[in-house]
Amino acid sequence: MDVFNQFINHTSVRNFTGEPLSDNLKAQLIQVAQSGASSNFVQAYSIIEIKDPQKLATIEEIAGAPNYITKTGVFYLFVADLYKHQQLLEQAELSNHALTTMEPFIVSVVDTTIAAQNMVAYAESQGLGICYIGGIRNDLSAIAKLVSLPKLTFPLFGLTIGYPESRNDVKVRLPQSAILSTDHYQPLTKQLVDQYNQTTAAYYAQRGSNQQETNWQTKMTAFFREPRRPDVADFMKRQGFTGDFNL
Repeated sequence: MDVFNQFINHTSVRNFTGEPLSDNLKAQLIQVAQSGASSNFVQAYSIIEIKDPQKLATIEEIAGAPNYITKTGVFYLFVADLYKHQQLLEQAELSNHALTTMEPFIVSVVDTTIAAQNMVAYAESQGLGICYIGGIRNDLSAIAKLVSLPKLTFPLFGLTIGYPESRNDVKVRLPQSAILSTDHYQPLTKQLVDQYNQTTAAYYAQRGSNQQETNWQTKMTAFFREPRRPDVADFMKRQGFTGDFNL
């Protein structure tokens, strides 16, 4: 498959054979993750491979991701990490205050996400399937304790990678006119939303598994009806991100 078609045919995989990835392939995955762009070369992330079966089972339960964390090729936890930089400041006998503020946190989130997406792109080029696991944020404190995270770190998401047993149908994305504008921001129009609702309603009704009578707007309004994971802000404070977060 050429690169363009590889990208536009991306879909999450939640059904893996369970065959482990070779050490060589895992080393390549880490190398390509490290090759991603990094703001000012801070490289503000850590990647934790979870091998312990009990820890995998615990993460799977927290995330509500049955069988595609414990039955996969490899599972990585991606952590936004400024603790490394605190260590550097401590060695220089400098304050860590700057690390506790909003901008470094955003940098760490961006760095971590770019590293993960680099890994995903390479994994899919090798015929592997992937699934991001945002459900690890259902209990951030439990995840942090499970892997002994220090202050100034934040577990963003998990990434499960393996050999697909089956793949989901490719979801039809928003039209480019909904996400691309020129020189100024373009809000959604009712016409565009209505058309996309029709497209997504047909997708959900006709897909190969878990068919539903719904559309994009219905799903989004349900998703954002109530605040999600309200404990995230408190967790950030406990992790030391307190410098200018009280807006």
